[in-house]
Amino acid sequence: MPLSPSAADGSGPGSQDAPTRRVSSRLRGVALQFVRFAVVGGAGVLVNMAVAVALNGANGGAGNAREILFAIPWTVYNVRFTALVWVVSFLVAAVFNYQLNRVWTFRNRARPPWWSGLWRFVLVGSVAAAVGLGLKVALTHPDAAVYLAHPWFEDDQVLRSREYWAQLIAILLTLPINFLVNRYWTFARER
Repeated sequence: MPLSPSAADGSGPGSQDAPTRRVSSRLRGVALQFVRFAVVGGAGVLVNMAVAVALNGANGGAGNAREILFAIPWTVYNVRFTALVWVVSFLVAAVFNYQLNRVWTFRNRARPPWWSGLWRFVLVGSVAAAVGLGLKVALTHPDAAVYLAHPWFEDDQVLRSREYWAQLIAILLTLPINFLVNRYWTFARER
């Protein structure tokens, strides 16, 4: 059977060599994992935000988020309620996300014992959370260059609350590095 001109000169659709097909297949696999990771992360954001709304509600609303919990000894700084909300929301969402990523996103990769994998996942997430907390503080501090300013953001309106938007923005900005480190460390293939 004669080859078509495009197949004979290597320009047709069947002309990819095996290494190129493997790389293409691997990239599709990573892209699919990223999409799954993002879907799980989206569900985790809902969990995170639900915890944040519940905690802020228990404290009288988002308008009280900058309330001081305690002073940091020997400094002029304070720990505010917003930091507590960030940490508790993160921990609840981290356990939720770890389990979903373990059974769905990375189901074909190595599965370390549950607690061992959770610690890695929480460690990676903690670094992302620390960066995210810094971003959230900057986005909600009136003197910061990236402050989410009035009139667009108001703490007495849930959908326009700078507290909630700052939390969401920080989560979105930390997503890509979180995926990569979890893929290649927490859920690394056994060698």
